[in-house]
Amino acid sequence: MRSPADLLFLSGTVEEIEAVTHRMRRLRVTGDRLRTIPWLPGQHVRVNVTPPRDWLRRPGDARRSYSVWGLDRDRGSLDLGVLDHGDGPGAAWSRTARPGQSISLSRPEGRLTLRESAYHLFVGDETAAVAFAAMLRALPTRIPAYGVLVTDRPGGEVPLPADRQLPWVYRGDADPADGRTLLQAVRALDLPGEPGSGYLAGEARTCQAVRDHLVRDRGWSRRQIVVKPFWAPGRRGLD
Repeated sequence: MRSPADLLFLSGTVEEIEAVTHRMRRLRVTGDRLRTIPWLPGQHVRVNVTPPRDWLRRPGDARRSYSVWGLDRDRGSLDLGVLDHGDGPGAAWSRTARPGQSISLSRPEGRLTLRESAYHLFVGDETAAVAFAAMLRALPTRIPAYGVLVTDRPGGEVPLPADRQLPWVYRGDADPADGRTLLQAVRALDLPGEPGSGYLAGEARTCQAVRDHLVRDRGWSRRQIVVKPFWAPGRRGLD
């Protein structure tokens, strides 16, 4: 008989860990129940990053969200993108994760998924790139994609589909929460005259600033924009 935790969470094992950039790692998780779960490109899972004894005592530290790079139901494997940043419980867990380690995680969830649209706009930092890569792979080739991503320096670019590359800009030594570099790059984008569907993900205030630009300066409706704040300095649960 399954325990209450088994009904709420999926169980898996870290099979392998691969460095993708100097700060991003791909974690492959395997588990029998991963063969049957639904997933839409762009969705994330919530990983339990603290011991069960702490889930009720420190609920704000219990889980952290990680974007799904891909799901292979035949293998029963799920690839997660994990960025090493900050000092929160998620960062602490990711730095100690090792092959063979058991983990528990939620089913894929989230509204950062593709919509029907004449074209698509993807804007975010490196934390958004894993979800965007999955969405770009699923996008029909006939549908145009625009966008821009920001990271700290060359070599920090998370791989995107070869036929769906987006430009990267670099903030250098600036605070990762300083969204000016990305906002300036979005302002310079040559987009079609009519709005499409926009996906903004990454640092919370930067996402808000880009959305404001699209609405105020380019005539987009808020309904045409999906915003997914992955992190924010000092905000519990988004560290």
